Amino acid sequence: MMAILQQAAVDYWSMLFVFVLATFIGLGVIRRVSRLLYTPLMSLTNAISAIAVVGSIVVAGADYPQVIRILGAVALFASMTNIVSGFLITDRMLKMFKKQ
Repeated sequence: MMAILQQAAVDYWSMLFVFVLATFIGLGVIRRVSRLLYTPLMSLTNAISAIAVVGSIVVAGADYPQVIRILGAVALFASMTNIVSGFLITDRMLKMFKKQ
């Protein structure tokens, strides 16, 4: 039983490491994007968030333990916030280019 708990702890630490590493790499990539490419980048981010929404709906609605379903609901909220704000920012940027 103790070996299973130790194995699970190793998996969580490696998952946390990958998450932190992906966060720093993502921030580094986003900071180097030209301002002219923000609209296509936001469209790509919305597409990725849509995939995360589908996955989080599956996790939040399935027969998993309560903690996992709560994390799925948090992921759903974060992904939907990202999608809505992405559309609002893209719409605002496109309005800047319209002639009045």
